[in-house]
Amino acid sequence: MKLPLSPPSVDAILGRNPSLLKDMGLRLGGEADVNGRYEHWDHLRHLTPPAGYSSETWWAALKLARSARSRPLPLTDKAGRPMMVVLTDAFQRRLHFFDRGASGSFAELVEDTDRRTRDGYLARSLIEEAMTSSQLEGASTTASVAKAMLRSNRSPRDKSERMIVNNYRATLALDRWVEQPLTPERIFEIHRLITDGTLDDADTAGRLRNDDEAVHVIDDSSQRVLHEPPPARELGDRLERLCAFANDERAQPFLHPVIRAIAIHFQVGYDHPFVDGNGRTARTLFYWSMLRSGYWLSRFLSISSVIRRKPADYKRAYLYAESDANDLGYFIEHQLEVMDRAFDGLRQYIHRKRAERRDGAGLLRANSRFGASLNHRQRRLLEHALKHGDHAYTIAEHQQRHAVTYQTARTDLLDLADRKLLELRKEGRAFTFFAPLGLAARIREEGGRADDQRPPASDP
Repeated sequence: MKLPLSPPSVDAILGRNPSLLKDMGLRLGGEADVNGRYEHWDHLRHLTPPAGYSSETWWAALKLARSARSRPLPLTDKAGRPMMVVLTDAFQRRLHFFDRGASGSFAELVEDTDRRTRDGYLARSLIEEAMTSSQLEGASTTASVAKAMLRSNRSPRDKSERMIVNNYRATLALDRWVEQPLTPERIFEIHRLITDGTLDDADTAGRLRNDDEAVHVIDDSSQRVLHEPPPARELGDRLERLCAFANDERAQPFLHPVIRAIAIHFQVGYDHPFVDGNGRTARTLFYWSMLRSGYWLSRFLSISSVIRRKPADYKRAYLYAESDANDLGYFIEHQLEVMDRAFDGLRQYIHRKRAERRDGAGLLRANSRFGASLNHRQRRLLEHALKHGDHAYTIAEHQQRHAVTYQTARTDLLDLADRKLLELRKEGRAFTFFAPLGLAARIREEGGRADDQRPPASDP
């Protein structure tokens, strides 16, 4: 990855084009972005400027508009200059959507899906975040192996698996941490949990790096140094200020909670206070801040899974901010887009589940070979299970509903359990059956097996 080209001096551009710039600012209407995009000079210089004006004049007008909207944060760079936040109209619209649209869809999730489906998607999201956050920092375990490990509670076999297990435990621990203010000791606790058993030197877990522990952000392909964090001697004070910022939810002027969470994420990545595990710690603290501010929907979102699709964009957002006077607008834009995509994934899941519940019979008809292998009682039970995933089925209930013998009802349910279309739980001598998570996917999988020649279960 190349370092972005540093922007030209606005003062120098003003000196060369004072009247032209004033006119340009009026024509732009004080817009701080370009068609809703928070453009950096490194990209803007390749775009076609408005007629009659140069790229430099255009850039200066944008910077003046941003300066008018900028707000310093009590977080600083290595030279002590404040990190700056600019809230454009595009950012405000996205925040408004997240505040209203996200909460509405969460209510839809709560009201229109059963508990097991909600719990299943939450577990899936936590596993996805634990896995992809680790993969962003070098874990090489495949998705299928990682998911199977976490779902079966198997012990990790190597460092990559240990990273994923640690991340998963940290996400579960958020419920315990979120009610408490953030302190350096809490951050050390989070770091110890995230890095347990994964560091070359176990003594570096849960403490700030020392002066002799040089840390740099390196481009993997070119080995170019992309970022040199602040010196170790400053980290204690910087961490104290980060905690004060994270806890000061009533600070004036008001700062939107999502922007606060994003700024915390950025600052931990910028400071790199630990020898290793900084990215995972930063993303965990983002979730801590979101949950503490009441955004419980964030439990259902995996930002790392979105970041991992284009990791270069994630790094570039950091570099753009650092190269342009600590303007966090670039990182804010990136993270809001990440959240949008993660939210879209949740919304698609909700709609898919609702469609599956509405059309259980249609799903069985669409997989006619599989449907033909069931008797009518089993088909009706599966149609019901697709709509009511929380329901517990018993042999006695099935017997009474269909007016068959106990043995026939028992055969029906055990056959479905044998096909893994029901989960069997035994309490004492009693059998209870539940729809497994992903029942619709299992039906589609069975329907797609060309070699499935199982005869239909017999009717009495």
